[in-house]
Amino acid sequence: MEGKDDSELRVRPSAPTREPELWTPQLQAKVDWRRDAADEPLRGVVTSDGPVPDLYPLTATGVDTTGIREATATYLRALTPNELHDARFPMRDVTWRHWNNGARYFLRHGLCLEELDDAKRQFALDILRACLSEAGYRQVLDLMHLNLTIGEIRGETDKLNEWLYWFSVYGDPLGDGPFGWQLDGHHVNVNCALVGDQLVLTPTFLGAEPATAHGGRYAGTTAFRAEEAAGAALFAGLSAPQRQRATIAADLPEELFVGAFRDNFELNYAGIPLGALTADQRRAARELIALYTDRAAPGHAKVRLDEVLAHEGDTWFGWAGDPDGVFYYRLHSPVILVEFEHMAGVMYANDHPTRRHIHTIVRTPNGGDYGADLLRRHHERFHLLRSQS
Repeated sequence: MEGKDDSELRVRPSAPTREPELWTPQLQAKVDWRRDAADEPLRGVVTSDGPVPDLYPLTATGVDTTGIREATATYLRALTPNELHDARFPMRDVTWRHWNNGARYFLRHGLCLEELDDAKRQFALDILRACLSEAGYRQVLDLMHLNLTIGEIRGETDKLNEWLYWFSVYGDPLGDGPFGWQLDGHHVNVNCALVGDQLVLTPTFLGAEPATAHGGRYAGTTAFRAEEAAGAALFAGLSAPQRQRATIAADLPEELFVGAFRDNFELNYAGIPLGALTADQRRAARELIALYTDRAAPGHAKVRLDEVLAHEGDTWFGWAGDPDGVFYYRLHSPVILVEFEHMAGVMYANDHPTRRHIHTIVRTPNGGDYGADLLRRHHERFHLLRSQS
């Protein structure tokens, strides 16, 4: 559980931040593995049956994306030529798959918000605000603020603070082609792709340690309590046989299954299908799913939730742990994969999971992450039109 005030807890003296003082062969091997994983052709998170085709058709959602393009254009036009060179990437650039939730600077790219002046930094944040709901935008900022909180507790605000996040723009925001952006840093990794007026907001990894600021500049800030409570309530509301069926492991996994550099991970459905729940239980599951889909602005959030609920019969709820203590859960269907987990300490010295450290991730399985399948269809359609003209 949460335990005592974070400022009274023992921090881990060797927690990894910034560049390592000693570059070991083991560290180099870890970075090489990450590069190799990102270089693999994107298949997406799939089950052992392989990719499911034809899940993501090109379509018009009717959601106005003018504000997103205008916000992105305003940001890019404010940059110097040197900054612009570092800020933009081709739509399919491999760096999009280099995001990672660690505090170290491995494979970072784009512009660091810490190095931008206040106006340019706000222009970057305005892009997030244009794409996210008010709650989603506030959650991202809260997690960045909590990164400063742990920096304050550790006396390392030069290594852990609210602006040590890298922002990158991909594709063609100044024209009418597909484009997107990425915010990447410790515990905040948001990938947003737009193809036409379709928006994909995955992979999105969000985490916090601590999950509540008991002191410091952002005292009172707290994160993930809604996702935590709703997940626990869903499991607690199951009957005993349903709980047994939903439980997929006796212990929590060491880490999320589909975190950074696991774009092609194979994970089978496990737990209890939502079709085996009562009407009230399914309603609770929908409310839990909506906590994640509603991170997008309302128009795109509705489109995404409708897409997910169209596969409600193929959605599985898996659980490990104690709803009154620490736990892991996931929601998994052909079009969404959500994981939530209480973690052991990294910045703190506790070796067992607590509610003080939380990781979450949302993915779009079967090639949907980064808008990859939409982007493939877009190129196929418009390449064919050009070749026939």
